[in-house]
Amino acid sequence: MSEATVRVLLLRGVNVGGSRTVPMAELRTALEAAGHRHVRTLLQSGNAVLATEPGPSDAVAAAVAVTLRETFGFPTDLLVLDLAALREVVARCPFPARELDPTQLHVVFLDRPARDHPLAEADPGRFAPDELRLGERELYVRYPHGSGRSRLARALSAPLPGGIATARNWRTVTRLLELAESTPAA
Repeated sequence: MSEATVRVLLLRGVNVGGSRTVPMAELRTALEAAGHRHVRTLLQSGNAVLATEPGPSDAVAAAVAVTLRETFGFPTDLLVLDLAALREVVARCPFPARELDPTQLHVVFLDRPARDHPLAEADPGRFAPDELRLGERELYVRYPHGSGRSRLARALSAPLPGGIATARNWRTVTRLLELAESTPAA
């Protein structure tokens, strides 16, 4: 087998509110049966790190979506990032991440350029004190009082018309990076 590519899978809307259940052990088994290696999951919210054959991430996403539909019986939106892309997301963070509570800093991963998101040109004061900053294919969001009652969090949790958006807090993002960096590419 040729040198593999380490990737991160971000499933949207699974294991939330008792519906669309994807047990992580079953997810690992399904991904391994589909030929992926070194599969590891993080938390119960649909995060996986694995080694795949080289190739475009969108092709991997399409193949994984088929595997998930066949295994769990429902369609699952997901995004796939390779290790380099995840490193860039972390490096681009416009907030002083080391100084902030990692549960109050989130990244919304997108399947399109951030400038095309419906909130990209929103008035910054509209959601104050919460802050939204554009990345490339991600939005960086700071919730200084938490996301629980945030109007911005509610707006961002709505399905993205015609696309995919899924959020992770900074702790999860950096943990996924650590897992990806420690995943063998062979």
